[in-house]
Amino acid sequence: MCGIVGYIGKHEAAPIILEGLSKLEYRGYDSTGMAIFDGEKIRIKKSAGRLKVLEELTHGGATMPGVAGIGHTRWATHGVPSDVNAHPHYNEEETIAVVHNGIIENYIPLREKLMSKGYKFTSDTDTEVLAHLIDYYYKGNPLEAITKVMHRVQGSYALGIIFAEHPDQIFAVRKDSPLIVGQNEDGCFIASDVPAILKYTRKVYFIENQEVVRLRADHMHFYNVDEEELPKEPVTIDWDADAAEKGGYEHFMLKEMYEQPKTVTDTLMPRIKDNDIVIEELGMSDEEIRAIRKIFIVACGSAYHTGVTAKYIFEGAARIPVEVDVASEFRYRKPILEEGTMVIVISQSGETADTLAALRESQKLGHKVLGIVNVVGSSIAREADNVMYTWAGPEIAVATTKAYSAQLIALYLLAMKFGKVRGTLAEAEFGSMLEDLKRLPGQIERLLANKERIQRFANRYIGAKDVFFIGRGIDYAISMEGSLKLKEISYIHSEAYAAGELKHGTISLIEEGTLVAAVATQDSLFQKTLSNMVEVKARGAFVLAVTNEGNTDIEKAADYCIYLPKTNQWFTNSLAIIPLQLFGYYVAVGKGCDVDKPRNLAKSVTVE
Repeated sequence: MCGIVGYIGKHEAAPIILEGLSKLEYRGYDSTGMAIFDGEKIRIKKSAGRLKVLEELTHGGATMPGVAGIGHTRWATHGVPSDVNAHPHYNEEETIAVVHNGIIENYIPLREKLMSKGYKFTSDTDTEVLAHLIDYYYKGNPLEAITKVMHRVQGSYALGIIFAEHPDQIFAVRKDSPLIVGQNEDGCFIASDVPAILKYTRKVYFIENQEVVRLRADHMHFYNVDEEELPKEPVTIDWDADAAEKGGYEHFMLKEMYEQPKTVTDTLMPRIKDNDIVIEELGMSDEEIRAIRKIFIVACGSAYHTGVTAKYIFEGAARIPVEVDVASEFRYRKPILEEGTMVIVISQSGETADTLAALRESQKLGHKVLGIVNVVGSSIAREADNVMYTWAGPEIAVATTKAYSAQLIALYLLAMKFGKVRGTLAEAEFGSMLEDLKRLPGQIERLLANKERIQRFANRYIGAKDVFFIGRGIDYAISMEGSLKLKEISYIHSEAYAAGELKHGTISLIEEGTLVAAVATQDSLFQKTLSNMVEVKARGAFVLAVTNEGNTDIEKAADYCIYLPKTNQWFTNSLAIIPLQLFGYYVAVGKGCDVDKPRNLAKSVTVE
């Protein structure tokens, strides 16, 4: 959530900051701003609304000269979206400017203390407290003032700070909110995420918790909270820079949907060797895998839905009992993690606050954690005992598509690996599943090629008010993800239900013309789901069916059918999700919604 970009170097800072912020729009925001030192003082421009408003206010940065500055896209937590509440925030003398991602939990007592000292506040934000608190401790040494603030402040924060008395420096600070720094021959950068500075440098430094960076035009120094200098090695980012651009597609979301065959291949093929699954980063011996008694999968949003799918596969193929938890609930129910429990946390960004907290809680209870993440060097990647990367590349659209597909593949591989090692998955079945996995990228391409047919269907439901998704077993898991895709980008109310639960209340909501999307890919449950389709159709529903090729009986109960290529029963979600993603996308486009940046949503939820 939110975005920070800073620059100090040989070139004008404002255009670089604006461009960097544009690469972070996917993170979700409602206001923007910049602070630039112009040679005399720190000038701030900020505004509620989209980044283009700030670009127009500053004529693309031309009206804010200076070679050092910080910028911000804000997602409101304290105080409504407004010009006043937008970042950056000043101290009263306008000699210190701060941008902040995160939440200051003890900002109220700090604010009261500062007010008792005569400080005046102009905004409703928790961030303005930081600007005044730094001012309170500042006696000419920026580093000393910043570290004193770090000792006083509770909560999460990534900060960019500039001082008028030290125009040749900018400072970056991190605790529980992501922040990186980078350098090239022309200057130094700070950013919330790699895409913001990928154009300028591929060598980045990941700032750890409770660390401060002092950046000058030609070098940077790292410190801990006790002002002791720290050594730091850069990480080389090997993303193709074009991967963070639209590449001719109308939206990032559409581009990323079309990247799914490659994403699946990249996540899958390096781990298949000599007709076996080799997951070197797992860090577990066969004896340790056999000793697993239970698995907890902890995640949020779409990643949680991949965990629901994985539960069926782990229990079916490896015969390991699995609990799947929404990360925001995991810690607070005091989970019982007995000996032999394995914890898997899943996050695209690797920065999801609730998932990161669940990881730390599990480790505190004495259990090793496997992280499945997409972003190299992210917090979860660094803190998990072992990490399995999904290799999806940068995902810019807020609504995940290719990262979701990559997470499914990682979980399939794990479940199959565990099943084979534990002897619960026969050699012949393992080999057959491996061949089905290899066919998935080509099958996904076939489904994507059918987009025009799905687009025509979606155009009929642009005006829908309510849509229901139903399924049984793994099909229920994919119904949850299909429903989420539709609601988050089109703003149409949508719910997913286990099909057998319809008669327990939900069927009362079905009326003439209500769209019900029924997923029926599991042969053992096909007839039961067919009966549920008949029930809703009898009450006036229009039924969209997603099923396997050959299941033509479904046409008796469905008004519109989408057929999927044949694959293993446990892999059908990798195929069923494609038409559901396309459906949600084309409904949202037809409504004129901002598909890549849905209202009120952020790509990386870094606050609880």
